[in-house]
Amino acid sequence: MDLSQYMDIFLIESKEHLLNLNQSLLELESNPHNKLILDEIFRAAHTLKGMASTMGFENVADLTHVMENVLTGLRNQEVTISNQLIDLLFQCLDSLQNMIESIEAGKSDNLPINQLIQLLQDAANGLNINEQPEIESSPIKLAAHELELNDYDVNMIVKAYQQGFKAYHIGIEVAPDSLMKSVRAFMVFKNLEEVGEIIKCNPPAQVLEEGNFENGFDLILITKEEAASITERVHTISEIKLAKCTLLELPPEEQGQENDDVKSDQARQTKDLTEDQPNSLRQPTKVRQTVRVDIERLDKLMNLVGELVINKPRLQQIGQANNLIELNETVEQFDRISTDLQNLVMKVRMVPVEQVFNRFPRMVRDLAKDLGKEIRFVIEGKETELDRTVIDEIGDPLVHLLRNSIDHGIESSEARRAAGKSSEGFVRLVARHEGNNVIIEVEDDGRGIDPERVRARAVALGLLNKDSDLADDNSILNFIFQPGFSTAEQITELSGRGVGLDVVRSKIEALSGTVTVESKLGAGTKFKVRLPLTLAIIQALLINVAQETYAIPLSAVDETVAITPENIKQVQNQEVVVLRGKVLPVIRLHNLLNIADRINGERVLYVVIVRKGDKQAGLIVDSLIGQQEIVIKSLGKLLTGIPGLAGATILGNGEVSLILDVGTLF
Repeated sequence: MDLSQYMDIFLIESKEHLLNLNQSLLELESNPHNKLILDEIFRAAHTLKGMASTMGFENVADLTHVMENVLTGLRNQEVTISNQLIDLLFQCLDSLQNMIESIEAGKSDNLPINQLIQLLQDAANGLNINEQPEIESSPIKLAAHELELNDYDVNMIVKAYQQGFKAYHIGIEVAPDSLMKSVRAFMVFKNLEEVGEIIKCNPPAQVLEEGNFENGFDLILITKEEAASITERVHTISEIKLAKCTLLELPPEEQGQENDDVKSDQARQTKDLTEDQPNSLRQPTKVRQTVRVDIERLDKLMNLVGELVINKPRLQQIGQANNLIELNETVEQFDRISTDLQNLVMKVRMVPVEQVFNRFPRMVRDLAKDLGKEIRFVIEGKETELDRTVIDEIGDPLVHLLRNSIDHGIESSEARRAAGKSSEGFVRLVARHEGNNVIIEVEDDGRGIDPERVRARAVALGLLNKDSDLADDNSILNFIFQPGFSTAEQITELSGRGVGLDVVRSKIEALSGTVTVESKLGAGTKFKVRLPLTLAIIQALLINVAQETYAIPLSAVDETVAITPENIKQVQNQEVVVLRGKVLPVIRLHNLLNIADRINGERVLYVVIVRKGDKQAGLIVDSLIGQQEIVIKSLGKLLTGIPGLAGATILGNGEVSLILDVGTLF
């Protein structure tokens, strides 16, 4: 059997299982007597072993098999959990991660694991663990039908029966003259997923989606519904010729395993689970119903929606210019539909930040251990959603901020006790929505940042005049984002080399976001990252300079003001304007863009106040056109990287407008 077609699924699911193993092992470390966590670790390791064995990756299968033996000893209380054993299991997960990455790179899983296996076996033998025979993971056939199911599928069905569900094999036949077979298949899936979970289909979902199948397909449904109800539900869909629903019966050996597992699990849980355990540890996790979609397809869909957004104002202009009442009414309807479609596509692109956040507990645990610090790490708002494009880019900046908090922020246990604090440091990672932005905060209760040391370092680096009257602590603290800036007295392998925070700011600003810092000496530090929900379709302020239209992202605009030429002053060869007592630098866009000045002699000047982080500046423009929703288009290879330009957009009249990159203007 050709397994190459399943490689992508194997890689995706392997990473998910490894992430689950890391999270569960962290929970087990802090709650070593919880059997439910241990059972979850065992199931994930067992499933990973079965997948790897089926795909022919024997090293992955061998290592997870020996891990299973140790986990079995833990489940049977023949092995005592220790810090050394937890560390060894984490090393195994790291090795598995390396092997999966090697497979993804087109190489084999043939990495050195003999030492780890020997350590696991030594631990097992030393604790008198009775090794279990390796479980066969080759595909088996359930008695009720001819679909081949692997270990993972069978495990899902066994768990379903244990929890009071039923498993059905459903054979579907679409009418031969149906012109949209893929739509019928989609409607079948949609109807059935309202009452259960589809765990298997043949042909695969991608083939059904493309319509590249004969008239029939098979699937397996986990549900509590009866067969007659399921058949009736399917027959409500037009052009479905046949729907046959058969209850699955497990082979005798699986039934025995199911009964044994139920009895032993119930016995262990009755004995070990106490009433004061959190509900989240007693209830099975509800699996979210999802379909994996190639990100390129979502990008293409977003581009098509972008074309609708572009053409919407063009239709509006045609209707208004020609006073076409019927067209205007149609455009209003088109406007509502396209807006709903745009919002829906934007939501489809949204993914929870937990995809990034779930990587951090293990990292924090390892860093704290390396540094000999006690740290309590709390994550809040993991369900907060961001555009997939933004999600893919924020991991590294957050790693820098967390490392900075753990290495520089949190003191040693001795220093904390001497300062009257708890010996355990506290680090908090929070995400939340705020308008059309997402706020991510990294906060610690460590030593804080000394503004006087930052000021002295800034003077030493020539970033600040010694006699400067810059007194605002927040303004002083922002010097830590300058390249090469560090106040660390000691360089470690983790930080203190003057790299990191400048990279964080550059990365965040490249995402049209901002990062700021607040700190109180002796009490702690908070980094606040503000990011836009999406980078594809944004609100912008349209301006006119020398009869050319430009767009400024509205997220960077604070306000617009009208001034007279007399309001502009010269301070140290820099034009400035005083706005409500605050001195702001002024930038004439025609000079910056190297185009002719057409506002000489004008009595009223329009100024757009823009912000970059904690800095503000005023952009002098010829006129203000108004706010509009725009679609960001790439400038292409030849124009990419030009300072001051972030992209281009097409306006309602067909004119191409350049989008200004505020972050590089001052």
